[in-house]
Amino acid sequence: MWRRLLARRDKSQPETTLYDESYYLASQWQLIWRKFRRHRLAIFSLLVIIFLYSLALFAEFFSINDIYKRHVKYAKAPPQSLHFVDEEGNFHLRPFIYDLKQELDMDTLQRNYTEDRSKRYPLRFLLEGEPYKLLGILDTNIHLVGVDEPAVYFPFGTDNLGRDLYSRTIHAARISLSIGVLGVVISFGLGCLIGGVSGYFGGTVDVIIQRIIEFIISIPQIPLWIALAAALPPEWSSTQVYFGITLVLATVGWTTLARAVRGKLLELREADFVMAARISNMGDFDIIVKHLLPSFASFLIVVLSLSVPGMILAETALSFLQIGIRPPAVSWGVLLQDAQNIRSLSQSPWLLIPGLFVIVTVLAFNFLGDGLRDAADPYKQ
Repeated sequence: MWRRLLARRDKSQPETTLYDESYYLASQWQLIWRKFRRHRLAIFSLLVIIFLYSLALFAEFFSINDIYKRHVKYAKAPPQSLHFVDEEGNFHLRPFIYDLKQELDMDTLQRNYTEDRSKRYPLRFLLEGEPYKLLGILDTNIHLVGVDEPAVYFPFGTDNLGRDLYSRTIHAARISLSIGVLGVVISFGLGCLIGGVSGYFGGTVDVIIQRIIEFIISIPQIPLWIALAAALPPEWSSTQVYFGITLVLATVGWTTLARAVRGKLLELREADFVMAARISNMGDFDIIVKHLLPSFASFLIVVLSLSVPGMILAETALSFLQIGIRPPAVSWGVLLQDAQNIRSLSQSPWLLIPGLFVIVTVLAFNFLGDGLRDAADPYKQ
């Protein structure tokens, strides 16, 4: 019995030794990846974020209808259901939809939509439709899904003007998600640069920068956003407003990161590797960028991931209040403008679907940030 136990122990010993060697010889990023991939919720959130950005990047391919085309016959039409079993009880591998039939309620003067069970249209994949430029380069007219004419398919229903809410939601993701990333990149650069200068040089420079940051933080954030966004000229184009709103959000969002970077640099500026860089006549800017900031890069990545949902919520709020992105451009906040009153919600609750995309995106980024924070914590196993 003892010999068997010793034999098992001897067989397992090399594996343990190899694991220990690979663990102790692994770089910081390898250790972070090992811990991160054990966080299943963070991995799932990362996949959701990749999926959403893929939808935004290839929005024309995934959409079904032109986002500006008005289907007057189907204004305020509810989402259409996919079916696999027909009226006779036959099962079909290819999903299909029934044609919509509109009826006017003479008592309330409201449009009621019912399915016309006599007309069945199968769902087709890689179907030719409205022409577009894929990634702005390739001319094509192939869409992922669709139905043959004269049928129409609205997975999320239509808005008050009869425009396809599904296609508009996907195209709106392009603006909302890109503003989140672009705004965070700008605020990230400002926060790292200003916070790095403040923490590295100290003295009068640090005092002046910290008083400016405290002044900006003391102003209520939402009124400041509204004031800056309202200052954008009304004659600006959609592209100019897009970059203007991005700069507005980035201008306000860098202060928290700057204070965090300052605190880190105050700890590290007297470290041995910094003194060695100074002795080798390396410039102050190079020391900050090439040595100090990379020394806590994992912390910066976590802050970066947790800042994106704040930017997305800010853009959605400004556009919802009609002082952000302006039509004809579409963002999730612009689409939610149609759901501002109880009457619209009671008659067309599907107008809140873009809000579900906002919720899913914010939760995914928060869970991803939690996973990165746990993985980057050297004291958390």
